[in-house]
Amino acid sequence: MLGIGKDRNYPTVLLIDDDMISREVIATILTLNGYSLHTAEDGPTSLKMLDSAKFVPQVILVDVQMQGLNGVQLIEELRARSDADIYAISGSGLPKELETVVDGFLLKPFGPEALQKLLDEHHLKPSPQELTSGEPVVSAKILSQFRQMMPEPTVREVYVAVVADLKKRNAALDAAIAEGNAVEVRRIGHTIKGGCGMAGARQAARLGALLEAESDELSNSAAIQVELKLAQENLERMLEVEFPT
Repeated sequence: MLGIGKDRNYPTVLLIDDDMISREVIATILTLNGYSLHTAEDGPTSLKMLDSAKFVPQVILVDVQMQGLNGVQLIEELRARSDADIYAISGSGLPKELETVVDGFLLKPFGPEALQKLLDEHHLKPSPQELTSGEPVVSAKILSQFRQMMPEPTVREVYVAVVADLKKRNAALDAAIAEGNAVEVRRIGHTIKGGCGMAGARQAARLGALLEAESDELSNSAAIQVELKLAQENLERMLEVEFPT
């Protein structure tokens, strides 16, 4: 296990690869760039590491063509133990059955730039505290555009409608998650992403996209919905501040 990186802004990475050379090269790239890294030489070892709960990865890089436990079965076992984004790495193309169960793919051999680009694009999910304090509730640009296009009362009605719709979607999500209906969770997330995105409701739109992407993991969906309800409350507070009655 390597753990040189100390920067809290970088995700903690679990690398699973049975090829020692690949494992050491990737580990060197990551640690030199400041990532906290843990490595496992096969699938069963990685599962034991996650079960130990000694660290919590936000990103998992996994060779999907290792000996023994690998492929879809390994991904499912990893998903059951971790909320991390899982990126497949392989010396050949990604099998079709894996395309829908991983979050991305890198073809070996890949250079430091490709690996760094993939990790740079990874964004850690905010905690509810970060949601309320660090992320704009509404896009200032879109709000300004609305105010140029429409009277102030009409702009207010747009966001009143967004809040009302979110309340309806949250109620539907409660039912879908309770029923284990991943298809409906995905549909609701897609709708929230589109509608809130058009209105510039950035927090809610991002969380809708997360619901759409992670609907197969209903435990994740429930956690995202907690944040979605906070985003709804933030929109209600925004209304009080921006459009006092």
